[in-house]
Amino acid sequence: MIEDKKLYLFEKAPVSKAVMAMSVPTIISSLVMVIYNLADTYFVGMLNDPIQNAAVTLSAPVLLAFNAVNNLFGIGTSSMMSRALGRKEYDTVRKASAVGFYCTVLFSFLFSVIYITGREPLLVLLGTAEDTVAATAEYMKWTVAFGAMPAILNVVMAYMVRSEGSTMHASIGTMSGCVLNILLDPIFILPWGFNMGAAGAGFATFISNCAACLYFFCLLFVRRKKTYVCVDPRMLRPTREIMREICGVGIPAAIQNLLNVVGMTVLNNFTSFYGSSAVAAMGIAQKIDMVPMNVAFGFSQGIMPLISYNYASGDRDRMKRTIVFSAKLTIAVLTIVAASFFIGSDFWMGMFIQNKEIIQYGASFLRGLCLALPFFNMDFLAIGVFQAVGMGKKAFFFAILRKIIMEIPAIYLLNMCVPLYGMAYAQLVTEVILAAAAVLVLRKMFRKN
Repeated sequence: MIEDKKLYLFEKAPVSKAVMAMSVPTIISSLVMVIYNLADTYFVGMLNDPIQNAAVTLSAPVLLAFNAVNNLFGIGTSSMMSRALGRKEYDTVRKASAVGFYCTVLFSFLFSVIYITGREPLLVLLGTAEDTVAATAEYMKWTVAFGAMPAILNVVMAYMVRSEGSTMHASIGTMSGCVLNILLDPIFILPWGFNMGAAGAGFATFISNCAACLYFFCLLFVRRKKTYVCVDPRMLRPTREIMREICGVGIPAAIQNLLNVVGMTVLNNFTSFYGSSAVAAMGIAQKIDMVPMNVAFGFSQGIMPLISYNYASGDRDRMKRTIVFSAKLTIAVLTIVAASFFIGSDFWMGMFIQNKEIIQYGASFLRGLCLALPFFNMDFLAIGVFQAVGMGKKAFFFAILRKIIMEIPAIYLLNMCVPLYGMAYAQLVTEVILAAAAVLVLRKMFRKN
């Protein structure tokens, strides 16, 4: 059922053409997703209210935690599906996609239940203060209590659709929700609309994620005779082998994301000591920095099916050439972007808020954060390769090295040495070391194959 065009990209197309065909739609999708996250920050920033901006920032770790489920069943399932396609085991692809889909539904429902039952202690853990707790709770009511399932499900379905080479459809699905969110944000956030503030941003996000899910359900119905992605409950057969394959890649990916949540929570708690303006500034700087970070992430995720397929089919030389080409291209792009952020930090902050104090804080934060961008690329690329070929333990090791061993201690030490501003450079220290480790591990992997 995989069209000849997709087989050509997987097996015979020039590496540069295959990489661009697989990665560009994913990068565009990732950028649109970041833009819609920035839209929340932009339109809430138009209120010039540090409390409303802080609410969006303080909620970020929980929204980032969605990616734990996304990674568990999105990356885990899609990696298994692409490798099974490379081995021509098509029935396994159908069964894996059904297991991934229904496990996502269950886990995202549990996510909402856990938040609702433990909301008050969680808000304290996130670093909310007396002036920010109400706005943060309202934002999370729509994005987490009601919105966890559509937010997680549409991402996992995009992963599964992408696993068989349909990168364009996967990207259209996620982008449709993002574009709708951008259109709805000002209507629900600003005084001329419903004047809901941060809560309006959350409501717009909830509606847009529901729309993205609807797109994927319609796509699977229309293409039901042309796709191996299956949500038929009759194919739900969580055998030991399928769960082992999905969880072998998915659990390390999920833990990696949870450690990112821990790192962000630690950073927000340290920053909240300096007041709501500092928290808002750090949040805006992080979201600006996340634009090129998501380019790197989108690139690594976009080429995953290509790497998985060629690894499983035995064409290791094509796999190596894919990785090398991707590394050269993305390092060059991210270096240019980092230079632009460092030189124009005040300009970039001023695009999202007009508060002089927040701009001053944020410009300093952004200069520190952006220096890590060229090094992030090698880290993301290495982890994407490990996930693609089923080496979940290596991906997990990099996650532990990044957050537990490197970044969190660096935040603590740098904040002691240079209060507040030093924390922004913890990312740079961490990623320089991880990039070197990634190069060494990939070179060793190439020699073995």
